This record gives sequence, structure tokens and C-alpha cells, in this order.
Amino acid sequence: MTEYIHGFWLACLQGVTEFLPISSSGHLVLVPKLLGWPDQGLAFDVAVHVGSLVAVVLYFHRDLSRLIIEWWGSVTGGPTTAYSRLAWAIVVATIMVGVAGLLLEDFINASLRSPLPVATATFVFALLLWWSDVAGKKQRSIEQIGWPDVLMIGAAQMLALIPGTSRSGVTITTGLAMGLTREAAARFSFLLAIPVILLAGLWQGKGLVQAAEPVNWGLLLFATLVSAVVAFACIHWFLDFLRRFSMLPFVIYRLFIALLLFWVFR
Repeated sequence: MTEYIHGFWLACLQGVTEFLPISSSGHLVLVPKLLGWPDQGLAFDVAVHVGSLVAVVLYFHRDLSRLIIEWWGSVTGGPTTAYSRLAWAIVVATIMVGVAGLLLEDFINASLRSPLPVATATFVFALLLWWSDVAGKKQRSIEQIGWPDVLMIGAAQMLALIPGTSRSGVTITTGLAMGLTREAAARFSFLLAIPVILLAGLWQGKGLVQAAEPVNWGLLLFATLVSAVVAFACIHWFLDFLRRFSMLPFVIYRLFIALLLFWVFR
């Protein structure tokens, strides 16, 4: 029963932090350490990421259908549209982060997955999020994303391989700096998350198959469901929040988490 209680709270944590700009890795490092919980293991990580993937696919299913249809139309000689350009943007940005992940995975695992590098990244990118939210013009919609935006946001997404950076945080930060509205930056970030989470899940799943460890399928199914429900609600709430408020609460929260990590693991 205890592992289901731990699994519930960690799945909730993943569902919230995957899409808010507050760093899921920072929380997943901090919470088990503070509470003395055992490591949840690779299978659990895969399960809660699958839950997050299910949530974002369900939430943006209309956008995804249009992206796929209009992208395929552009491939087969049809007209170029705002959505086909957006689909190509997602493809290019995903390739960029995929290549970076393959090249840098060993270095990141060896050097950057300890608490102090996570705390440093959480702190630094909190300040960058604050700067971009204040300085960005916030005038452009998601349909107005061009290739300069794609290359910049794709390059920024590569930085999200550094634990503590926050994938959604760094892509939203860059989108704001490039003049996107808060909602447009967040929507593009969430659409970018779909192939990235899928590829990461497949890569982790490969390691899971090779590990040959006993798997508690009931716990994994439970964690996947909890993560999906919480992530879906979080996406809806966050987009509504951004229509009315700034990023300042998330900046303050990130700074708090960073300082807490520095204090706990000093």
C-alpha cells in the first residue's frame, strides 16, 4: 500500500511539473530525498511520462489532427499553410533535441544529475524566464512562428536536457523572448512536448526491457492514469492562467526550489 501512496504523489508531481515551467527533475530529485522515499525506478519514470503524453495528445487532439493533415498535404504537393509550417517547425526542433540527446546523454548522466547542478539550472533559468516575460513584446500568435523562432526554440529545447532547466520553461522563455504571446509560447511548447516525450519514453523503455527487473504492472497503470489526469487538468489551468497573469509566480517558485535544493544538499 505504501508504494501506491508514494506512486500517487509522485505521479501527481510529474503531471504538474511536466508542463509548468518549474522543472520536473528538480522536484523529482528533491521530494523523495526530503521524505526519505526509495527511488521510484526506471519503469515508474516511463509510466508517468506516458501519462503526461496521453494528456497532451488528448488536450490538443484537434490541433494534432490539423497539423498532421496539413503537413501531409504540404509533403504531397499541396499548399503551405500556417499549420503545415508549424508541423515542420515541430519536426525540425525535435530532430535538434534528439541529436543533442544522443550526443550528450552520457555526459549529462555522469555530470549533471546531482542536486547542485539541478539547483543551479533551476535558479539561472528562473531569472531568464523573468527577463523574457518582462522584456518580450508578447504580440505574435502561434501561426506567426517563423524559421528564426523555430531554430532558436529548438536550440533552447536542447538546453532542457540539463536537469533543472525545465523543457517547458526554456521553450516558453525563448518563445517570449522572440515576441510570442504567453499563450502562444505555451501552446507551442506543449505541441513540441509530444514527440519529445514520446521519443524519451521509447528510449527509456528500451532500457527497461533490457533491465529484466520484476515489474509491478498494477502500480505502473495506476501511476500512468494519475499522471494523465493531473497533467490534463494542469494544461487547461495553465493556459487559462496565462491569459490573465504573468510568469512571476513561477519565477518566484523556481527561485524558492533552487534555494531549497542548495540548502538541503549543501
